[in-house]
Amino acid sequence: MITTLWNDDSASTADRVDALVAAMTLEEKIAQLYGVWVGASTDGGEVAPHQHDMDDAIDLDQLLPLGLGQLTRPFGSAPVEPAMGAASLQRTQERIVAGSRFGIPAIAHEECLAGFAAWGATAYPVPLAWGATFNPALVTTMAARIGADMRSVGVHQGLAPVLDVVRDARWGRVEETIGEDPYLVATIGTAYVRGLESSGIVATLKHFVGYSASKAGRNLAPVSMGRREVNDVLLPPFEMAVREGGARSVMHSYSDVDGVPSASDTALLTDLLRDTWGFEGTVVADYFGVAFLHLLHGVAADWGEAAGLALGAGVDVELPTVKTFGEPLVAAVTAGVVDEALVDRALRRVLEQKVGLGLLDADYSPAPTSTGFDLDPAENRALALEIAEQSVVLLTNDGALPLDRPARIAVVGPNADDPFAMLGCYSFPSHVGTQHPDWEIGIELPTLLQAVRAEFAGSVVEHALGTTVDGGETDFTDALALAAASDVVILALGDRAGLFGRGTSGEGCDAESLRLPGAQQQLVDALLDGGTPVIVTLLAGRPYALGRAVTEAAAIVQSFFPGEEGATAIARVLSGAVSPSGRLPVSVPALAGTQPTTYLASPLARASDVSNIDPTAAFPFGHGLGYTAFEWESFAVQRDRLTTDDTVDASLTVRNTGERAGVEVVQVYLHDPVASVVRPVQRLIGYARVALEPGEGARVHFAVPTDVAQFTGRDGARIVEPGALELRFARSSDDTVFTAAVTLAGPVRVVDHTRALHAAVSVAREPAPVPL
Repeated sequence: MITTLWNDDSASTADRVDALVAAMTLEEKIAQLYGVWVGASTDGGEVAPHQHDMDDAIDLDQLLPLGLGQLTRPFGSAPVEPAMGAASLQRTQERIVAGSRFGIPAIAHEECLAGFAAWGATAYPVPLAWGATFNPALVTTMAARIGADMRSVGVHQGLAPVLDVVRDARWGRVEETIGEDPYLVATIGTAYVRGLESSGIVATLKHFVGYSASKAGRNLAPVSMGRREVNDVLLPPFEMAVREGGARSVMHSYSDVDGVPSASDTALLTDLLRDTWGFEGTVVADYFGVAFLHLLHGVAADWGEAAGLALGAGVDVELPTVKTFGEPLVAAVTAGVVDEALVDRALRRVLEQKVGLGLLDADYSPAPTSTGFDLDPAENRALALEIAEQSVVLLTNDGALPLDRPARIAVVGPNADDPFAMLGCYSFPSHVGTQHPDWEIGIELPTLLQAVRAEFAGSVVEHALGTTVDGGETDFTDALALAAASDVVILALGDRAGLFGRGTSGEGCDAESLRLPGAQQQLVDALLDGGTPVIVTLLAGRPYALGRAVTEAAAIVQSFFPGEEGATAIARVLSGAVSPSGRLPVSVPALAGTQPTTYLASPLARASDVSNIDPTAAFPFGHGLGYTAFEWESFAVQRDRLTTDDTVDASLTVRNTGERAGVEVVQVYLHDPVASVVRPVQRLIGYARVALEPGEGARVHFAVPTDVAQFTGRDGARIVEPGALELRFARSSDDTVFTAAVTLAGPVRVVDHTRALHAAVSVAREPAPVPL
């Protein structure tokens, strides 16, 4: 029987929340505004910055009578069988409900950056690989499966996706990003949000905002960036994910931008996010981020002041565990230093979310929705393989690929026979599993060596290490001897994902330069000198300068931590069972020391005759080869003179003129020759992934609203200016096929958050010609 208004699911959310807020004490209110990390270690193996400094002993018996807002990572703190984890979470929720007078369950959150970060769950490719697919629909499907797995064991919220735009590839968390272009990040990231939210899991956008632009690519370093760059490069992915993705949570960034920490930035977390964009969900702290206002940023004198600053700016929930939003906040409110109305504001948002999740309903049950608890079924693995295959980028090929069943194959290099070479730092095996060596990995995770042996069953496949990822060993005797005795060398290079210096890629694993770690470049050069064709294969979390390999390797295959089926995907590309179709989501540098640089460069940021440093990439954003040929033809533009509030209609035909099926990715870039402020020479505004059989064609149409030509003007307003524009229809950011020169007439037009964010894209297939 329903006895309280807040448990009545026939009442409005507002009425239920208002009734509950009115009935709660200050301490009970604040208890809904923090999480507890029950399984966190305070003695080694940290998985969050300053974890040991910030983790205090938690007495649940003392806390639970007040209630609890969130449970931090019940599956992601230590290995646990899924069925046991679900049962444990159910018991914990029952304890929380029984322990307080209102019986409000906690929201359980988990990491899900590249799959549900739990033991035995599918390890999908990392987000940088998602970007390489240029396939939002596939990412939506993956996210929906991730969410369904999380929901089946009782989890409510996922801490993904990362919407940071790469500004400096030396930053260790590049592997967690989707790429260096804001439109690609926005569309792929929003697709992930749609998928996760469709499964009932709360998606959490992170890190809002500026984290990826830290000085020198150092983790948690300050960000010195003008408001225009923030507006036009870093914010668009978050805006799209809020407006179109339906994300219900946002995580603030650790960084400070021009001296203002995101966790205390009212203009960011309230004025822009809520008042302008209309976001109605919760803002959660990045782990220990509220306490960092005192500990690291020095803008708060103590924990209570830190809590007040964050709460006032718009942070609703302190994660991962209680530090400042507990007794320090209670004391600050009681003393009149912090207005209790701010507590009520955050509380309403938290309770509204719990109502939406059904946690306040009278018939709520913490029992999991599944009894099978297979978190890595065949369907997941098939999807992981498909994403991995579509994410492999063929950078160069002198005709060596696909391999024609060579008699003897040498598989060499530090990442040739290491299963962890497939995984990013937020996969469960890398993130947590490495701290528990007595546990099995929990998933099938073939190495590249194993996959090559399976794919080339008729060949003799032998292995030599050559060197480790970052050990610097330079005795290549065994590798050179094996190469000399082989028909081809598959050289597996790249990164080892880790945390806080324990890897060459990952959180806190920043790079001094983009030179390959350790002695890998020396190994490349030694093998190239040997004369046997070398296929360089990258398993990495960031792009690297590849030296002589750019011009001398028989082929270069780039992958970004492609997940549990990544080795199989690469082997299938090498054999020709799969035609590569990935495109670079980040530029591959020609030189190791030209960072920070990005394809979103203004004229002065490009090569010039007044500097001896040439930052031109070896392989540009959007580049990627395949095993067939495409012709572009019949380009047409409906009109070339428009107003500043209009639409450009352009179309072209793409035809597969090769002998096998393949994929072309049609990319559209905007070039603004003259603007009132300095603009990038070009930026991506649309794309279409077109799969075609031999001889088949497709008519690809783009209806491009002039809204996409907007930028932040001198006065801070977003504007569309009259004048000349170019739409470049291209195979990559450096390979334009057709150009539509258009002129916009009329006044400068101010646009806002209701502007159009996309070109409308349609693809109409044309059958292959019938032979006479």
